[in-house]
Amino acid sequence: MNWEYFTQVSFAIQVHIIVAFIALTLGIIMFVRRKGTGSHKVIGRVFAVMMFLAALSAVFIREINEGRFSWIHIFVPVTFFALFETFYYIRKGNLKGHKRAVKGLFFGALLIPGAFSFMPGRTMWMIFFA
Repeated sequence: MNWEYFTQVSFAIQVHIIVAFIALTLGIIMFVRRKGTGSHKVIGRVFAVMMFLAALSAVFIREINEGRFSWIHIFVPVTFFALFETFYYIRKGNLKGHKRAVKGLFFGALLIPGAFSFMPGRTMWMIFFA
């Protein structure tokens, strides 16, 4: 791992990486643990905050497209929408909708863009493989 590269990227990228890895860890924990428990609710709330911070920090990451948003920024509104759905459905008692929204949040707003971040030349590629 190239920690020197991590220390040289912008603060927004550093925050983004840290909260995304925390969200990834919490998401995996939530998928393997029993649902509906007190710890599930606490972990879920922290996961949601980390996803919100990941999406928010992504808004300030614009190094690869001359200061403009790039195609990967489409995952920012996807994340915000999935977060809204997650809380909306659980408040309404719709467990199926909640489960679908959380899976969409985890896979569609965390794993898929996360996989793209490991493309050669991108920051995660440079940190892990350069």
